[in-house]
Amino acid sequence: MRAVLQRVTRAAVRVDGEVVGRIDAPGLVALVGVTHDDGPAQVSRLARKIAELRILREEASVLDAGAPVLLVSQFTLYADVRKGRRPTWNRAAPAPVAEPLVEAVAADLRGRGVPVATGRFGADMALELVNDGPVTVLVEV
Repeated sequence: MRAVLQRVTRAAVRVDGEVVGRIDAPGLVALVGVTHDDGPAQVSRLARKIAELRILREEASVLDAGAPVLLVSQFTLYADVRKGRRPTWNRAAPAPVAEPLVEAVAADLRGRGVPVATGRFGADMALELVNDGPVTVLVEV
């Protein structure tokens, strides 16, 4: 699993103009990608990293600050662009594999006490965010 974490002051995700997920306080946007061999172990490690990384202001984690996370699935994190001009998506897990794992990351975070908003899996989403810092971190577990 991979995640791009962005420290934000606020963020929202829309599908067909409707807000489906929003955080209105400083926290993180987590763009999460899943590959074929990911499973429960990766879910737990990724959720722990998202919850405990000290990348908010004052070196706080989302757990320390009680900060929210907007979690959005992002299969394009597994794009392969080594050849030619057109990315391939072979390393991204198919929806039946990826969707339950992305949902499991959200559930694991909630179980740790983290407020979580989400996008809509497989939808064409518009993500709006105010990057704070800017701070952007790539996590791979």
